[in-house]
Amino acid sequence: MSNDSDQVKLGGQIPLNKTQPTQIVTQPELQDFVMQISKTYFQRPFNHVATFNKRLKTTGGRYLLASHHLEFNEKMVGLPEFEGIVKHELVHYHLHLQQLGYQHKDLDFKKLLAQVGGSRFAPHLKKARTSNHFWLYHCENKHDIVRKRHFQASNYRCGQCGTKIYFVGEIGNE
Repeated sequence: MSNDSDQVKLGGQIPLNKTQPTQIVTQPELQDFVMQISKTYFQRPFNHVATFNKRLKTTGGRYLLASHHLEFNEKMVGLPEFEGIVKHELVHYHLHLQQLGYQHKDLDFKKLLAQVGGSRFAPHLKKARTSNHFWLYHCENKHDIVRKRHFQASNYRCGQCGTKIYFVGEIGNE
């Protein structure tokens, strides 16, 4: 950090409550929650907007540099780690406003994140269910070609004999 006057002043360490998920449903509740976390852990106000972004899929949230707003993944709200996600984004927010190292690689970021107990990474959500069907193709010599993805058969030849490929149909995985 550059000097003592620029440092984020932290109060006493407040233990994380990772056993109970946060119950936030609306945007105003999210805004209040973020403001409360900011006051409690950073002793600084959060003067911008916190919203949900349905387009976030693998990340817990993001800090927008231009507007200083925070966006959060709706699917992560019910998780016990959500408070850590909020702290992570607030670390970006407060360090950027203080013109300190706000990126993941910066030492200022790593130190402050450890001090407030924020999450370094977002938890993994359940993986998307893989397809239960396959596509069956035959070549002129009756070699079976089974693929997970459908392709235009007229653009390809059989890898075993070099003859034309024909689409047969879809087969199940059961």
